[in-house]
Amino acid sequence: MSWNLLLWLLALCALLALVVQLLRFLRADGDLTLLWAEWQGRRPEWELTDMVVWVTGASSGIGEELAYQLSKLGVSLVLSSRRVHELERVKRRCLENGNLKGKDILILPLDLTNRSSHEMATKAVLQEFGKIDILVNNGGVSQRSLCVDTSLDVYKELIEVNYLGTVSLTKCVLPHMIERKQGKIVTVTSLLGVISAPLSAGYCASKHALQGFFNTLRIELATYPGIIVSNICPGPVQSNIVKNALTEKVTKTTGSNADQSHKMAASRCVQLMLISMANDLKEVWIADQPFLLMAYLWQYMPTWAWWITDKLGKKRIENFKNGVFKHLKTLVTGSPTG
Repeated sequence: MSWNLLLWLLALCALLALVVQLLRFLRADGDLTLLWAEWQGRRPEWELTDMVVWVTGASSGIGEELAYQLSKLGVSLVLSSRRVHELERVKRRCLENGNLKGKDILILPLDLTNRSSHEMATKAVLQEFGKIDILVNNGGVSQRSLCVDTSLDVYKELIEVNYLGTVSLTKCVLPHMIERKQGKIVTVTSLLGVISAPLSAGYCASKHALQGFFNTLRIELATYPGIIVSNICPGPVQSNIVKNALTEKVTKTTGSNADQSHKMAASRCVQLMLISMANDLKEVWIADQPFLLMAYLWQYMPTWAWWITDKLGKKRIENFKNGVFKHLKTLVTGSPTG
């Protein structure tokens, strides 16, 4: 075999490998590190069993689904949100379909904006279970309105709930983890903490703030390798986040019941979250295409990302002004992404 033929074969193999990887990426619903961990990494059922997991925002959406899947892993659960009756519903379903008994689930009402209550809530968890292995910061609220029309009270509420409330609760739990020299702090931010989209200025700001805070906290905790700080960045997921999103007034929500079939199922999002938690990944992106592609463009080709976002953002704003409020299939088609 001549050297030229060998080189041609090697080049062909490299090209085929590139095409295969491209096709895999086009079908991907998570970043490449996360999908590798799903294929070759540690299993949640190996790593998370017997842990005490505190989930905020557990009454609906991602938090609710997380409670259901964790209940099948044999963990002790602390479920928190403002809506106690919804937490009771989630608990009942966990007991019906999971591997837990009533004593394994603590219902702990929590208002993220009432920061003075967070220390007492933390003590209640420690009194009940003796430890907190994983804190999942999932509680939050979204927004759909133009910046120029939006009351400053809306931005204040978004920062109070999404950012300051989350930071406050984390600071209450952190000393316990430092004392034990172990624990996981898992924060559900958003792809809008990595990229940006119109009609969500306050929401994007709060999620970018979370990214900055927890990335810095991770560095400061470098001397405690047993404490893992993870940022989970989902794209559009089937939930009530848009229906409950604030508008230009803090007292008004969108009430949108738009079709969500194009969004990722909460069950798949949580499945990937558990993979991330089991493998101690620092940041993961969870989204179907083309959202995932947009995240990579913002990360590695920001000039192209800005150009695309500007073009599609105009369409989204035009639709919004014309009263065409659909939960966007993609940033790329001109709709909301939260």
